[in-house]
Amino acid sequence: MTVAYVGLGANIGEPRRQLQEALRELDALPETRVTATSGFYRSAPVGYLDQPEFLNAVAELDTGLAPLPLLENLENIEKHHGRERSFANAPRTLDLDLLLYGDSALDSPRLTLPHPRMHERAFVLLPLLELDPEISVPGKGKASALLSACGAQKIERTG
Repeated sequence: MTVAYVGLGANIGEPRRQLQEALRELDALPETRVTATSGFYRSAPVGYLDQPEFLNAVAELDTGLAPLPLLENLENIEKHHGRERSFANAPRTLDLDLLLYGDSALDSPRLTLPHPRMHERAFVLLPLLELDPEISVPGKGKASALLSACGAQKIERTG
């Protein structure tokens, strides 16, 4: 079994309900159990700014799935929630990002681990640190230092 971290986000539909349902669906994946969940955080959109704020969280998984099968399951959960990939950083009903998979480093056309932009995003780092205050991002350093470098990104805990 491997500890993996998944970032969850949504900003259209009913984001809180969608994240709660996605957490239940993650826990129901084969060979996988959700072992911890951060609180929910409201954050400003990144990239495409003309859209509602996001609701974000991070889940810690204990999984026997390899990284690519886990990614495929995450994408299936997104599709179940009506996720459409119309353009980069578009509004979404559900976004599930495989952030970390143990200490694995992977760079393939389908998957990059650690997630290539997680070290720049307070809405990922803050809930991740809630789950593990000592966590590091392989190749980038301690998540606490990375969060400090994010500056004034707007993020607030909502529950």
